[in-house]
Amino acid sequence: MSTIVVKIDSATLTTPEKIEQIAVRLIEQKNAGNKIVAVVPPIENLEEKLLQFAQVLNGNPSKREHHALSTLNTQVASSLLATSIVKKGVKAVSLNGWQAGIEVVESKGNVLIQDIKHEYIIEHLNNDEVVIVAGSQGIDGKRNILSMGEGGPETTAVAIGAAINAEHIEILTFHDGIYTADPAIVKQARKLKQITFDEMLELANLGSAYIHPRAVELAKIVELPLLVRSGTEKLEGTLIKGEVDMEKNLIVRGVAYEADIIRLTVGYDSYEQSSLADIFTTLAEHKIDVDIIVQAVIDGVKPTISFSIAKEDFAEAIKVLERNKAALMFSFADFEVGLAKVSIVGAGMVSNPGVAARMFDRLRKEKILVKMVSTSEIKVSVVVPQEEMVLAANVLHNEFNLAEMTE
Repeated sequence: MSTIVVKIDSATLTTPEKIEQIAVRLIEQKNAGNKIVAVVPPIENLEEKLLQFAQVLNGNPSKREHHALSTLNTQVASSLLATSIVKKGVKAVSLNGWQAGIEVVESKGNVLIQDIKHEYIIEHLNNDEVVIVAGSQGIDGKRNILSMGEGGPETTAVAIGAAINAEHIEILTFHDGIYTADPAIVKQARKLKQITFDEMLELANLGSAYIHPRAVELAKIVELPLLVRSGTEKLEGTLIKGEVDMEKNLIVRGVAYEADIIRLTVGYDSYEQSSLADIFTTLAEHKIDVDIIVQAVIDGVKPTISFSIAKEDFAEAIKVLERNKAALMFSFADFEVGLAKVSIVGAGMVSNPGVAARMFDRLRKEKILVKMVSTSEIKVSVVVPQEEMVLAANVLHNEFNLAEMTE
């Protein structure tokens, strides 16, 4: 008998009818001979209402109570789903994070899973129950309930799967799998049957919204396959695992994009005054994520450091730079808005040189201006004018024949 951990999509918890549909789906999987653990996310909008109440009662609720309120709606979701399953004649139990043995710790402002005492989950599975766990929450060493924030439910599912030796993790989403590009802007995008952890991790970090990067990273570490599939339709999904049969695939396997990128440029009077370590340490201390970095040091020209950041970090980044201008010793700071990042990803790039040149040549032919470049072994990213983002994604999808891919 196999054990499967299913991470439920928040869209399937919005109405009683949808909760009943997912209950039927879990029962079918159990009747197929599997032990089932389901991990639920927060119910959409419920957390916002609860926090609004807290603001009325106390304009500045404590961090502890904020965590307690943030975790409450996942507990509601797990109880509602268990209630629906029991009504259909199948044993089920809902567990809060602490009841499932999830121990967490705070580190640099993040809440991370430290350990899972999974004996209670196993006990319920051996009692022939479907176990419904409230995702994205755990208990710390002081017995406080903490919320893991963005990506918490998926990461919880992977961690539980590793703890109980699950066969795989099933991630239910509003997509029916992982596509070569976003079908909303690339009409020729095709669903992948398989993709590697490394490729998926790059795509997730580059703006693809299929699954949170922290869950992919953990799944890679524990070597636990992820199956991404529709939460509403019974369709084949995409399997994420360590290796895929590359002979049947193309070099590039996906195109990703991210809008609202801003380029910041910091200039110095001399090279001796510039310090990559100082400026990026300062930004990191204020939790400002920096992406593509370009340093220009040319004889006879004042040195500059350019880097890209997300739009939501722009105002804070400017404040941090201005406050620390004397210490960082730069002479000016400039910025450019209206940019986007477009990337190609594929494990086949490692053994196939010339992919970046082919990408740049196609963008040149389409008269798309490339402003910044970043590469890794399996990724090439370019920053382009935002009005060219959709065109760039489509022509690169075409250039690498992703619509014609066979597996």
